[in-house]
Amino acid sequence: METDLIMLLESVKRGEVSVDEAALKLKGKAFEDIGYAKVDLHREKMQGASEVVYGEGKTAEQIVGIVRTLMSNGQKNVLITRMSEDKAATVAAAVELKYNKEGRIGYVGECRAPGGLGKIVIATGGTSDIPVAEEAAVTAEFHGNEVVRLYDVGVAGIHRLMAHRELIMDATVIIAIAGMEGALASVVGGMADCPVIAVPTSVGYGAAFEGLSALLSMLNSCASGVSVVNIDNGFGAGYLAGMINHVHKKDN
Repeated sequence: METDLIMLLESVKRGEVSVDEAALKLKGKAFEDIGYAKVDLHREKMQGASEVVYGEGKTAEQIVGIVRTLMSNGQKNVLITRMSEDKAATVAAAVELKYNKEGRIGYVGECRAPGGLGKIVIATGGTSDIPVAEEAAVTAEFHGNEVVRLYDVGVAGIHRLMAHRELIMDATVIIAIAGMEGALASVVGGMADCPVIAVPTSVGYGAAFEGLSALLSMLNSCASGVSVVNIDNGFGAGYLAGMINHVHKKDN
């Protein structure tokens, strides 16, 4: 019986498959189907960062199965987001898990060594925004970035932010996280000479519309260099900040 390898080589010999196509196939399967999930094994080859497991909506057993599949295929570190304490306890009993309770985020393995162009500063409007901030911080640290936390520096007491002007100016990327009217992003954007990633949170009273008010304020920011991710999306902000911090010129 012919193996897949022999069949592939025979196809190259007959000119049906190019050498480059064969080399791509020989790098290994792109994903593994484990029934409830098709686990992406080529994410890191394509994007430079491996697949992240979104824990919400999955059972703890499913999370464990996906993590084990990734690790059995050579992935050394696995990040898991939106994971409750109960699920984390079950996962930790099966694999060695480091869990951040506030951010509902954990990982198996170790964070990459800090590197990149400089520091990522994560600023929050209030203490209530810390869960989203911690999701962003752990995500950025996991992908090899130095993170500085600057919490509870909202515009209601703007002197708290101004006391950290040097930290703001020294950052390579800033993540500004706020609910209510979301004004922090515009203020930080007006102070900083680096990209600012704004994260609206669902913190606020009735007219805040579970973060929609902050989202619209941030989208309409008059400060240049401010980009916006979705409501409560700390992961997206942390990941994007890490990409910016590690950006390099591509060879043509």
